[in-house]
Amino acid sequence: MDFDWIRIPYALLTLFIVFNYGLLLNALIAKIAARVGRRHGIPIWQNYIDLIKNYGLRSSITHGAMYYLGPVFRLSGGVGLLLFVPTIHGSLMFANLSFAGDLILALYFVFFGTLGMALGAGESGHPHAAIGISRGLSQVTAAELPFALAVFSVALQYQTLSVSEIVAAQQGGMLNWTLFTNPFAVAAAMLSFLGSMMRPPFDVVIAPQEIPIGPPTEYHSSYLALMQTNRAIFPIAKVVVYMNLFFGGATSWPLFCVKVFLIYMVSVLVGVVFPRFRVEQSVRWFLVWALPLGVVAILLV
Repeated sequence: MDFDWIRIPYALLTLFIVFNYGLLLNALIAKIAARVGRRHGIPIWQNYIDLIKNYGLRSSITHGAMYYLGPVFRLSGGVGLLLFVPTIHGSLMFANLSFAGDLILALYFVFFGTLGMALGAGESGHPHAAIGISRGLSQVTAAELPFALAVFSVALQYQTLSVSEIVAAQQGGMLNWTLFTNPFAVAAAMLSFLGSMMRPPFDVVIAPQEIPIGPPTEYHSSYLALMQTNRAIFPIAKVVVYMNLFFGGATSWPLFCVKVFLIYMVSVLVGVVFPRFRVEQSVRWFLVWALPLGVVAILLV
């Protein structure tokens, strides 16, 4: 089958829109967290300034090829996840590069960036890198298990692995959304979502307030800029997957922005209310509360 090359410019346009929306949304979330703590927070344009500054810097430190490929793999996971799922339902221009089996590919991309960063951190030369990798992968794996079960339940429910067909099956009103037709799968996925977003109470892996080491310090200059770019794209891409699978997708860009914001705010509101879990507490929480819901969703379907 011939590839439709006209998709490429529109996929890049989607990437541009999501990148800027992600930067603005991250700044807005930082503002919200600051207001909760009775602070002013960063200006809404601060992320652009930081990104331009870091892309203009260069590093003379050498750790090895894999160390520098870590941020590249991380960004590839975010960009790939966004480009291989449809953004606007019913629009040929913004269907991106989606195809019949793109749900399985999306699951690979969700985990691809994390594994790339683990390989990169392992070559950083820091004596505690292995501890950070084991903590991060343990928590991410525990969080991904209920999400995988929820996705399989949805695929069985709609008898397809095409994200476009899953979104199409949810059209016709809110009651057709997976949120109402398969609530156990959505509950398991949303509990997993809290962990996958790496916000409190599940951010002990990066522990931004306590640990003055790790990727934000080890990676600097343009490598840090790649991670900042992914931080704008990857969370939005994950939210797009959730929106398409569980909340009826989006048929226009204004609806897209509203749904992405509301789903994203679930993790933000939880993050500003609850204190941080230790890694073993996080793993236990996912296995005790989220995983059984995913199993129930599979059994009911």
